[in-house]
Amino acid sequence: MAILNYEPNKLVIGKGSLDAVKDVPGERIMIVAGGSSMRRSGVIDRIVSLLGDREVFFHEGVGKNPTIYEVNSGVEDFKKYTPDTVIAVGGGSTLDAAKAMILFYEHPDLDIKTVTPEILPEKREKIFLVAIPSTSGTASEVTRTSVVTDPDRGLKIPLNCMANKPDIAILDPDLTMTLPDNVVAETGMDALTHAVECYLRPDCDDFNLALTQYAILGIMKWLPISFTEKTEEARERMHNFQSMAGMAFTNVGLTMVHGISHAFGGYYDYPHGLTNGVILPYVLEYNKAVPSVAEKMEGLAKLLGVDDFIQAIRDIRSYLGIPNTIRDMGLDEETYLKDLPVVAKNSLMGPTKFNPIVMTEDTIKVVIDAAYYGKSLL
Repeated sequence: MAILNYEPNKLVIGKGSLDAVKDVPGERIMIVAGGSSMRRSGVIDRIVSLLGDREVFFHEGVGKNPTIYEVNSGVEDFKKYTPDTVIAVGGGSTLDAAKAMILFYEHPDLDIKTVTPEILPEKREKIFLVAIPSTSGTASEVTRTSVVTDPDRGLKIPLNCMANKPDIAILDPDLTMTLPDNVVAETGMDALTHAVECYLRPDCDDFNLALTQYAILGIMKWLPISFTEKTEEARERMHNFQSMAGMAFTNVGLTMVHGISHAFGGYYDYPHGLTNGVILPYVLEYNKAVPSVAEKMEGLAKLLGVDDFIQAIRDIRSYLGIPNTIRDMGLDEETYLKDLPVVAKNSLMGPTKFNPIVMTEDTIKVVIDAAYYGKSLL
């Protein structure tokens, strides 16, 4: 038996959908944002205008890999302003951080350093959450996932619970029109990784197979156009496809790509989408040994009109300027070899336990080594 969930309660899509902000409930609104891009673009001013005469407070400056200390800082602002509605606007990291802030604000008995999935709550009690992504990658606006970093341990901590699901998601492609090229590339590869990992899991059901297959085909068609031509249609399509992938993986889950990516991101502060893009082809090569995975990849190749699905992934990655190896990301060999035992151990955490092939420290080192040096695993 499987229980599928496709919240949020309302998904507002299309150009100009930011206007839906005027109808959100609440009188004390906390806007959670990242750096300065949302202010420079006028998005925050637009949101404030749409909220009318309601009280508005701000928590800004969320980083690319939000830490537990940033979350705790946000919790203190929540205690100070006691909002009844939170509007999280920005990239996936901002949305993830806002979810975590709400979680630990509403449940002060939980310790962010020691919390386990079994004790996380199933619903929010105090705050209405509106999620407005400005990038097309994480799909945090429709998932129950929040990922924060513990820099003291070099670990990314996944906080997966239904209390994290936003009440309203607003997918306005206008917010993506001024994204830097590297952000388009990296977040696009993140979305593609979500769709591919979910689709290739043996336990992916019919409903989520449909969502992920369509998302894979759509992303591989529209991501290069979004990157190069930057058309409104391409940006809108990417915004929708990444959200579809998120709906699916929040029901089914991910695999080893994210396990390794979280380990490198937590330890070296690498951008998540970039790391996913580097690692994805190597994991696909390794998991191709599973007949059901190989069969699905052959089917995707036929639908895409290519000879080899993994090569198609490598081609789109190259087109976007994503490095071929972890070494190409700037990690020197001496540091890599010194840290490999810890990184390998950390890579076994999280979604790696759901990989189609059961992994150990020894076998995951093989995959990591291939991704570092560019070795084939076929």
